[in-house]
Amino acid sequence: MLIAQITDLHIRAGRNLAYGRVDTARALERAIDHVMALDPAPDVVLFTGDIGDLGIAAEYAEVADILAALTLPYYMVPGNHDRRAALHDAFPHAIPAKKGDFLHYILDDFPLRMIGLDTLDEGYGHGVLCQRRLAWLENQLAQNPLLPHLIFMHHPPITSFIAHMDALKLRGEADNRTNAGDNNGLAHLFRQYRGIVGVLCGHLHRPLHCVWHGVPVNVAPSIAHQVVADFREHGPAAFNMEPAAIQLHFWSPDLPEQGLLTHTSYIGDFAGPYPFFDATGALIS
Repeated sequence: MLIAQITDLHIRAGRNLAYGRVDTARALERAIDHVMALDPAPDVVLFTGDIGDLGIAAEYAEVADILAALTLPYYMVPGNHDRRAALHDAFPHAIPAKKGDFLHYILDDFPLRMIGLDTLDEGYGHGVLCQRRLAWLENQLAQNPLLPHLIFMHHPPITSFIAHMDALKLRGEADNRTNAGDNNGLAHLFRQYRGIVGVLCGHLHRPLHCVWHGVPVNVAPSIAHQVVADFREHGPAAFNMEPAAIQLHFWSPDLPEQGLLTHTSYIGDFAGPYPFFDATGALIS
C-alpha cells in the first residue's frame, strides 16, 4: 500500500500570498501535479491539517478548485489554522465524521486500518487530546487490537527542540490554558496497543522522524515553506523557502518486520537523473 501525505497548505482566499510572500495556491497545484504523476499511483492521499490559513469558507473553496485535479481518494484532518465547521462543510467526503463534533473517523477500506484524529483546540495554536478524544481512540484500537493501525493527525506529540514550535505542540488535557498538561494518556495507548505501525503528522513545517513510546512518528514538511531549524532556547519564529516536499509511506502485510517505510519526495525539476552505467552497460567510475 502506498500513501501520499500532504500537509500545511495554508491557502489564502483569492490566492493571496501567505505572509505577503508565499504563493501557497501555486504550491498546492504543484504538489497535486507531483502526486498525479507518480507511478505507481498512491492508494490514498492524506492531508494532515492547516488546509486553510484563516479557516474561512473562501479559502476552502480555493482548495476545492485546485483539488479538482486530484482524482485519487483523499482524506483530511484539521490543523490549528482550520475551523471545523467550515472545513467539514467544504469537504464532507474527505472528512467522514459526524458534523458538529470532533472530526475523528476510521478508514476501513484499505489494507491498513487508518484513524483520522482531530487534535484541534479551536482558536489556539497548540493541539489537545482531551479525555473524550483519548477514550474514542482507545475504543477504536480495542475493537481490532491485532490489526495494524496508522494514525494521522496534525499536531505531533514529540519535542522538536525548536522552541517556538514546541510551545504549540500536542498537549494532554490541561486544567487551564496556562497548563500545558501532558501526553501520558496517548503514551499509555501507544504502549498498550502494539499494532500501531506509525503516526503521521504535520504542523512543524520540517521533515522529522523519531520513535515515541515505541511508535514511529513521521512529520511531513510543508508544501508551502519550512520553519527555520533554529535550536537556540529563544530562537525567533522564522521560515525558509526550502524545496517543497510530500511524504510517501509504504506498508506491506508481507513485510511486517519492516513496518511503515517513509520517503520524502521533493517537488520540482532537478538536474538528472544521471544513469550509473554507460551505453555499453559498464559502470561509470
